[in-house]
Amino acid sequence: MCADVGIAPGAGLPSSRISDLVLLDAVELSWLIRRREVSCAEVMRTYLDHIDRFNPLVNAIVSRADDEKLLEQAAKRDEELARGEYKGWMHGFPIAVKDLADAEGFPTSKGSPILAGQTADDDEIAVRRMRDAGAIVIGKTNVPEFGLGSHTFNRVFGTTVNPFDPSRSAGGSSGGAAAALSLRMLPVADGSDFMGSLRNPAAFCHVLGLRPSFGRVPKPGFLSEPSVAGPMARTVRDLAMLLSTMAGPDPRAPLGVEQDPAVFAEPLEHRVDGLRIGWLGDFGGYLPTEPGVLAVCASALGTFEEIGCVVEPVERELPVEQAWETFLLWRHWMTGQTLHELHADESTRASLKPEAVFEVEGYLRMGVREIAAALTGRDEWHAHVAALFDDYDFLVAPTAQIFPFDAALRWPSEVGGRTMDTYHRWMETVAPWTLSGHPVINLPAGFGAADLPMGVQLIGPNHGELDLLRLAHAYERASDWVHRVLPPPLR
Repeated sequence: MCADVGIAPGAGLPSSRISDLVLLDAVELSWLIRRREVSCAEVMRTYLDHIDRFNPLVNAIVSRADDEKLLEQAAKRDEELARGEYKGWMHGFPIAVKDLADAEGFPTSKGSPILAGQTADDDEIAVRRMRDAGAIVIGKTNVPEFGLGSHTFNRVFGTTVNPFDPSRSAGGSSGGAAAALSLRMLPVADGSDFMGSLRNPAAFCHVLGLRPSFGRVPKPGFLSEPSVAGPMARTVRDLAMLLSTMAGPDPRAPLGVEQDPAVFAEPLEHRVDGLRIGWLGDFGGYLPTEPGVLAVCASALGTFEEIGCVVEPVERELPVEQAWETFLLWRHWMTGQTLHELHADESTRASLKPEAVFEVEGYLRMGVREIAAALTGRDEWHAHVAALFDDYDFLVAPTAQIFPFDAALRWPSEVGGRTMDTYHRWMETVAPWTLSGHPVINLPAGFGAADLPMGVQLIGPNHGELDLLRLAHAYERASDWVHRVLPPPLR
């Protein structure tokens, strides 16, 4: 219970000064809009007022559109409903798009002074799908420069801080999205994930984030690169509904999954008793962790057992250090090919942050052998993980190795008494599942001694998002962390 982790009883009770509309789950809000029990204009005004009040506390939403123009768009949504024209479950929803993704008419700065102010001419696939489902883009959510690092700060918009303690990091790179969701400034949010960017900020901000399998949310190209787009939300039902909007085949994405995404809009109630779950912990001491992290994560295992699952520690030895080395190659390869031209140009190189330079320099050292090692290493790691699913239905691991840290830091240089040798080594716990491509959900697990959130990664079989969501839903019904414990500013 909340009191067991230092959260005061009643911490989940919202302040009477907070509008009921922003406290609604997204599915509930959608239902009220469709029934015309609340107007889209009222929803927009309420959210904009709420953002005006709470965004200055965390700096999550940036590049906001003009309020009057947004209210005009909301009024048009009401006119459409009056004519019987319903665009979809996001009809009239205010959304803010992660600032790594293009949204037509909005700048895509990617947190870089080099790109600041450049306006997108079109929507990315997932953004267009949200608009087609009725959503209204109100702005962007803040990110680290070029999405590098699980700490959201940049020289364009500044630092996004944690809703539970503004002296701490909100995580990243979907830090702005996670903080905005946590403070109820958005009903749902999009994100993307290369190295835990849908999972780490969700854990740090006490919300949910789903990294889908490769191809679930379509992306142009013939290479299954590690970065994927996915949904963030405060409930599993909302997460599934946003996935049903973002997912589905597209002719521009030759590797896209062909399954009809409408399956994710179906009820999630399902029997979970008897499911076998493998607990990975810190891989037998391989991963350093801050004191208290493993205890909070292990407490979540009891909830899985309460709903009838069988939880066992994974005894099989896994080549996790080899997986990390393979991950580094992919990180250099994919990031370097994106940024190497900016690095080569002396007029822009000085504007790249050190983490970007680190990735490009790694890329420039790569040759055919390193690319081959990246490909074969990924295949080998996938085989190891696939073998685990011969023994288990799902896997569980900590989402982070450290609680939300001092926001003044660039990145934690030490965890559990061990020095971190790269800017992202402190988040190694998420890298194996990026590399394997399996779908992963961050689920809130509880709070540490300083009342800071932590989460666990629930990992499912390849392209097994539906069953993953069903188990996550059962866990949520038994724990209900997000509703029970609100960020302090909302209490």
